[in-house]
Amino acid sequence: MKKNIPLKIVKKIENLLIKKSKRLHDPIFIGNEIKYLKNCIQSGFVSSVGNYVNKLEKKLCQVTGSKYSVATSSGTAALHLALHYLNIGRNDEVLLPSFTYVATGNSIKYCNATPNFLDIEKNNLGICPIKLQNYLKKIAIKRGNFTINKITKKKIKALIVVHVYGFPSKIDKIKKICKNYNIILIEDAAEAVGSKFKDQHVGTFGEIGILSFNGNKTITTGSGGAILCKTGKVYNSLKHLSTQAKLKKEFDHFHDKVGFNYRMNNLSAAVGFAQLENLSKIINAKRKNFKKYFHLLKDHSDYKIHKEPSATKSNYWLIVLKCKNTKLKKKLIKEFKARAIGIRFTWRPLHYLKIFNNCPRDNLKNSEDIFKRTLTLPSSPIISIKS
Repeated sequence: MKKNIPLKIVKKIENLLIKKSKRLHDPIFIGNEIKYLKNCIQSGFVSSVGNYVNKLEKKLCQVTGSKYSVATSSGTAALHLALHYLNIGRNDEVLLPSFTYVATGNSIKYCNATPNFLDIEKNNLGICPIKLQNYLKKIAIKRGNFTINKITKKKIKALIVVHVYGFPSKIDKIKKICKNYNIILIEDAAEAVGSKFKDQHVGTFGEIGILSFNGNKTITTGSGGAILCKTGKVYNSLKHLSTQAKLKKEFDHFHDKVGFNYRMNNLSAAVGFAQLENLSKIINAKRKNFKKYFHLLKDHSDYKIHKEPSATKSNYWLIVLKCKNTKLKKKLIKEFKARAIGIRFTWRPLHYLKIFNNCPRDNLKNSEDIFKRTLTLPSSPIISIKS
């Protein structure tokens, strides 16, 4: 009888998805997206110069509680720009979890810096503060205002905490450790718009935070992202860099630095602004998704839906299913595939990839175990939204 449990579980999930999205994550458009797009086209301002870019940035500040935000062409661009602004370079290391999307590691490589991989906690899928503290005690030495990796001799300049799948990490403890070691704290909240730790929006704890609005995210601008920052000085510098470092000169083209074409366009911002108007409705639908899945599997000891830890509120961007072991995971995959249900593996730990396998790292047993036993399930707000 037990052999049929994976089949029964998949059938239950399939019934939940009947007439709804069986794909991993479809966007939903239930507001003013078309109206605002028409306004853009009629105005003629469709690139980075347009009112909706400014409107989106102001709305993001209202939603997140950040003092400033800079809209960018992608979450990856936002992270690269942040690292560039902080002068992360060839002689620097940046700490990050191995259990994250590849863009987090790539952005460090863009700056010719070295990723240094940390392990996660199983209950929130984020950097484990205890393991972080122990790892730094083992490899780090303080020299003046800096921390040096005594093994590689490079400066440990920054740490990128990732709020994976919308689950807030223990950002307060991580921030305290970073302060003690003079390590710059950056938040990759690409997957976590609307998620909070102790009632504060993630992405606002560190020196800089980033968000993503890709087509598969909780809200979308098609492709796009944003940087959250605390001061006007940082905001002005990042905005300047994101627009090719162009100075305002009548009729002429002056650029005082090497800049980037990373500014969000007005069409994308118009869609994003409309999406933000319905953010609460979308997140409520996604939290209902979690409740439906959790209820379906509450009586199965071998299969569990990952739940937000205490003192946090997750946007449940993607619903994470944890299996007791790899064998049970494989059985589920077979049944999901037979029914064309759009499941995916969770993020492959970056240290498994050839492009990162020579990077320094801590013991990563939690990251490896979670990857072996988990899947992400269809999680679009379409499943639970009420029009």
